[in-house]
Amino acid sequence: MNSLKIKIRSTLVFLYRILDVLALCFALWTAFVHGSPQGEQYITNAFFEPTFETSLFFLGVLLSWGVALSSMWLYQSKRLATWQDELIDAVKAVGFCTLILAAMILLSEWSVMPKRFLLIFAGVSLLFFGLIRIYKRIFLRQLRQNGRNLRSVIIVGAGKRGQEIAKIVHEKNDFGYNFLGFVDDIETKNHLGNIDEISNILVKNVVDEIIICLPIKTFYDKMEKIAKAAEMQGVTVRVSSDLFNLRLARAVPGHLSETPILSLYTGPLLSGKRMRIKSVFDFVVALVLVIIFSPLMLLIAALIRLTSKGPAMFLQDRVGLNKRPFKMFKFRTMVTDAEALQANLEAQNEAGGPVFKIKDDPRVTKIGKILRKTSLDELPQLFNVLLGDLSLVGPRPLPFRDVEKFDEYWFNRRFSIKPGITCIWQISGRSETSFDKWILQDLEYIDKWSLALDMKILLKTPKAVIAGTGAM
Repeated sequence: MNSLKIKIRSTLVFLYRILDVLALCFALWTAFVHGSPQGEQYITNAFFEPTFETSLFFLGVLLSWGVALSSMWLYQSKRLATWQDELIDAVKAVGFCTLILAAMILLSEWSVMPKRFLLIFAGVSLLFFGLIRIYKRIFLRQLRQNGRNLRSVIIVGAGKRGQEIAKIVHEKNDFGYNFLGFVDDIETKNHLGNIDEISNILVKNVVDEIIICLPIKTFYDKMEKIAKAAEMQGVTVRVSSDLFNLRLARAVPGHLSETPILSLYTGPLLSGKRMRIKSVFDFVVALVLVIIFSPLMLLIAALIRLTSKGPAMFLQDRVGLNKRPFKMFKFRTMVTDAEALQANLEAQNEAGGPVFKIKDDPRVTKIGKILRKTSLDELPQLFNVLLGDLSLVGPRPLPFRDVEKFDEYWFNRRFSIKPGITCIWQISGRSETSFDKWILQDLEYIDKWSLALDMKILLKTPKAVIAGTGAM
């Protein structure tokens, strides 16, 4: 029975590979037809009247694609992967295959393709790769919900954590797990045996995976024995990462050289794929916006110099990611000695918490009031985004004066992600929002962060800026 399952899985994986290669071939044909002069005639001649050179080219491309796809872990089990993870894998695979195609074209010294050829190939490939993976996930979900393609799992530890995992396994049947029972020294429902009997339990049962849900402090030695027993019999082991009963932190496994490391994060994984996408998006959009708004920024700079003494740009030390200082660029909206004058105005502060805000600040220049009302004074912060100090979306960077007045440790979690030009606070009333609510909004952004949330905030920002609500 197990050998039959292995054969079926191997066949499905083989078909999966074939579909990917066919998708690349169709994308290549589309690129020839729509991306090069006389492309359809060329590809027809290459297919029906192949020369040695064209045959060698297409054979080399196909073999290179096959090797590349096989080396990228695309066809390993993705049972616990999200659809975002699979999409990122598809983007990487298509990008690599596009580079292979470009390299083969250069080696062959072909001159039949304009620049749009590779763009068409990459776009069509990515579309089909995405569709293939969507249908694959739907197909596998249906199989698992009907009792097929299941992996047998036992849970070591029948306590609260173990019961929660068992409930998830039972309810989330699209994961495709068949729960066999608990292994624990305490008798419980679905009890398979004691922890010391784990080797015999693995011998007598068909077990694909073990999930360990034991307190690490008191069961370390037994956990080590379980892992060794599973290793000896080739069984996958998963360890519940909720080791310290933390409320917010999430555990992410990794390696330090050859040593396994479990990292605890309270916000987005800064080195993760989605954050890398966010960084690329920030840089590209900021660069485009700098080009678009450069005439306006030159005009604003000229008006500031003509209407008041001092430089057009104001640089201030702000607190960045993990409390690292950086120089933030703004158009100057106050008199040149504004920071020195602030001490005399502290008693007039209208903002709650450590933040300093005055509605009719006497230090603000005439043009500065307009710039602040329209938030045009913040346009130079696009250069901070290009330098990597800021993101387009993130908690607003605070001056050191404000941060030094924090009276709660939990306020500092807002520094666990790169600060930004706009965030939830920016589109929710700004200065009309209390400081504690402002911090809670920042933490909400960190806890719920996604690329979709960034887009939502970016789309709402222009409306908030035009309305000018809460601007001081």
